[in-house]
Amino acid sequence: MYLKEFEIRWNDIDANRHLANKAYIEYAAHTRMTFLSQLGFDQRLLGKLNIGPVVFYEHIYYFKEVFYGRPVRVSLELVGMSEDGKFFEFLHNFYDYKGRNFARCEMMGAWLDLKTRKLIPLPEEMREFMDKVERPDSFKILTKEDTRKFAKIPTDLS
Repeated sequence: MYLKEFEIRWNDIDANRHLANKAYIEYAAHTRMTFLSQLGFDQRLLGKLNIGPVVFYEHIYYFKEVFYGRPVRVSLELVGMSEDGKFFEFLHNFYDYKGRNFARCEMMGAWLDLKTRKLIPLPEEMREFMDKVERPDSFKILTKEDTRKFAKIPTDLS
């Protein structure tokens, strides 16, 4: 399990003086990108391959409030990936300074070709990096059907 520590900044607090919803998303995203960069998925490589990650959803479950003044830690686990690496799923847990779990975030995404704007399998050189990532017992091989499990479809204005 990967852990990243954050200092709660003044602009991470909302009108109720606790950690704002947007901060959870930002902390989780920063944890993912730091983790991927340490694997070698840095901006240079993503730019060379002209690809980027795209988020399908982030579901956050809040257990307790957390306040300004103490650091927090955000974990990351790779809990799912398709065989071709196109789809991925991460689990984040948020911990206070005493190690108490105050929130959880489930995130699913895919890789996007920035020229064609289409989803693509993870290039082989990047898949080798992902094969080295520790997988929890709950790890699942993802399929396209897993990305549609919530059956949400767009509804246009008429």
